[in-house]
Amino acid sequence: MRLDRPVVFGNWKMNGLRAEGLALAGTLAERAVRLTGTLGIFPPFTLIHAVAQRVKETAILVGGQDCHERASGAYTGCVSAPMLADAGAKAVILGHSERRHGLGESDALVRAKLRAARAAGLLVVLCIGETEAEYLAGARSARLAAQIDGSLPEGIGPEGLVVAYEPVWAIGTGRTPTAEEIRATHREIRAMLAKRIVGGESVPLLYGGSVKPDNAAEIMALSDVDGVLVGGASLDARSFWSIYQAGGGA
Repeated sequence: MRLDRPVVFGNWKMNGLRAEGLALAGTLAERAVRLTGTLGIFPPFTLIHAVAQRVKETAILVGGQDCHERASGAYTGCVSAPMLADAGAKAVILGHSERRHGLGESDALVRAKLRAARAAGLLVVLCIGETEAEYLAGARSARLAAQIDGSLPEGIGPEGLVVAYEPVWAIGTGRTPTAEEIRATHREIRAMLAKRIVGGESVPLLYGGSVKPDNAAEIMALSDVDGVLVGGASLDARSFWSIYQAGGGA
């Protein structure tokens, strides 16, 4: 799957009932008849099929926010990668900090989920990021390297993979690293990926963490930043579209 810059993905998290979710998707669909970049939305499981149907005449990519590591089985309350694909999803977010830290997901579990998602033909948006304590202790690089090494299956290629750098302390807080910190960290991540997988330097890199219309242009102008993963601002069509345009998308 080719991802043209800017790559702007919106993670709706646990937000949106049918009426409001379809209204948001519909507004975006009206603006996104022809895209010059890559625009994606990741609604909750309950809306994936309806949203995918609503935007099917556009180039908007629809994805899920997680998947189970098994394709099927006695796993009450879980959703598998094939189920996501069957509902109309083309991608899935894995390893988000709200699952790593909030639900205790390990690198090994993320790796198993990533393997399952790729087997189902889904584009994987792999999230990595350090906590505030790690950031203040100067352990950011070590944490990111460990997450990359632990979350990527052996033998994986760059196809169908996106990596999103989301410092845990910046998600939903209104705080962001400096532009220089973002640029340097993305450059470091690209080098880590090049060492970890063949062709890893070509993996698109996104920044996530309190991305808004007023900081999106500066962030997406940085070298080694191919786009952004947006949280709260993706729930407002005008703000989300403004972020997309800030990166040069139309």
